[in-house]
Amino acid sequence: MTTDTDPHLPVDAIIVGGGVAGLSAAVALGRSRRSVVIIDAGDPRNAPAAHSHNYLTRDGASPLELVRLGRDEARHYGARIVDGVATSARRTASGFEVTLADGSVVRGRRILVTTGLTDVLPDIPGLAERWGRDVLHCPYCHGWEVRDRVVGIIGSAMVGHQAQMWRQLTEHVTVFAHTATELAAGDLERLDARGIAVVDEEIARIDVDNDAIVGVTLANGERIALDALVVGPNFTSRADILVSLGIGTTEMVMNENVLGTYVEADPVGATSVPGVWVAGNVSAPMDTVVAASAAGTKAGAAINGDLIEEEVRSAVERKKSAQP
Repeated sequence: MTTDTDPHLPVDAIIVGGGVAGLSAAVALGRSRRSVVIIDAGDPRNAPAAHSHNYLTRDGASPLELVRLGRDEARHYGARIVDGVATSARRTASGFEVTLADGSVVRGRRILVTTGLTDVLPDIPGLAERWGRDVLHCPYCHGWEVRDRVVGIIGSAMVGHQAQMWRQLTEHVTVFAHTATELAAGDLERLDARGIAVVDEEIARIDVDNDAIVGVTLANGERIALDALVVGPNFTSRADILVSLGIGTTEMVMNENVLGTYVEADPVGATSVPGVWVAGNVSAPMDTVVAASAAGTKAGAAINGDLIEEEVRSAVERKKSAQP
């Protein structure tokens, strides 16, 4: 097993992105005795959150703690971790080169991109500062923690569906239409049937006291008390590296609404460009932490299999050429 990769030699796999997807892939590859370099910019999407959930045996663990533990595991199996920003990638005769912001270059036979996504939030004063704390978006990630509390939901393309999911956790749900498109009559009927209030007025700001949301102030000056606020952000994939390799993004559409962008791939993460894989939120915006980890493991295994096929073909060709 490779215990430390030579920084001057091509590795079997370059992984761009050091979250749970990338680290899980590195472990799968390392356990198959593959040399790996992980390039990590150090800005995980879920860094503001104190806890992550629905990760069996790790429920409640800090996202940053999961990354710390994952780094230790990846290094145990020989991965080299480079802290830096990957700015571009290109194909070479032997695989790929990834250039970092400091001008350094990493070379490898295959490349896996696990750079995640950026949450584009509503432009409301005070909201971004509370993101991942008491401004939430995923009921499976953080819903239990606000069960039976007073929850407000900022209008978005999917607010009718979103409100019903949070209503499963608390009876105290209010939808703020804010600047969203007018709710359909069917949505209003469904919200009313489950006692979900609707406020048409635009939100002017988020009210915070003692480092916690206490409510919102509307454009008309009215204040409404809340314990938590839910948003439906736009998901924009961090795909610059992939674009430099000729791989574009695709609009994520649900119920005829565009919710963001993602990178298309097959079930094990292979993209339309041979030798390039993706895993995690860059290709599956709705994936939770545990799903992103599983996707990384699948992609790592697929890359190992692809490398094996290449090595077998080379061995067969050498055998044939050596025969008299």
